[in-house]
Amino acid sequence: MSGLIGKKIGMTSIFDENGKNIPCTVIQAGPCVVTQVRTEEVDGYSAIQLGFDDKSDKNTTKALQGHFAKAGTTSKKKVVEFSFEEELNLGDTVGVDLFVEGEFVDISGISKGKGFQGVVKRHGFGGVGQATHGQHNRLRAPGSIGAASYPARVFKGMRMAGRMGGDKVKVENLRVLKVVADKNLIVVKGCVPGAKNSYLTIEK
Repeated sequence: MSGLIGKKIGMTSIFDENGKNIPCTVIQAGPCVVTQVRTEEVDGYSAIQLGFDDKSDKNTTKALQGHFAKAGTTSKKKVVEFSFEEELNLGDTVGVDLFVEGEFVDISGISKGKGFQGVVKRHGFGGVGQATHGQHNRLRAPGSIGAASYPARVFKGMRMAGRMGGDKVKVENLRVLKVVADKNLIVVKGCVPGAKNSYLTIEK
């Protein structure tokens, strides 16, 4: 699937032709530079590596500086591989004109980290129940975890409290509502994972 690397700008809403208010996300998509061309003969598979968002050489290793210099571009913060059907060469630029209004795209990113959370927020538990009969601190507790003399252990995968968020999430079939070519922006219907200014992978 061909695609681009983007950055989440934020959310807004627009009105459609029927006057309905549609929530949408604004994404800066590209321009991305071709930093490497993978081939079947050399790498065993075909792909195009794209780089996005400039980075200072001070914060880039010497090896990566040489990698980007070979493509004739500045150091990049984010690189992702895509499979393009069309022929691209080292140093070519791929822009937001890759997308057209009305088509559907898949967007993946890293979701917001929530820290250590309990079972009610993390898994949607209902809590133990009523606040009467002396249950002053049981409302958001997980309850029994089911271990007795047999099996004398807690089963793997038991839904319990723990770190929540910070996972790679992919949202499929988001409709492209608008493409603003001169500002490298696309507007997609609905929400996408991640905080503002986080990187996204947009595939078509």
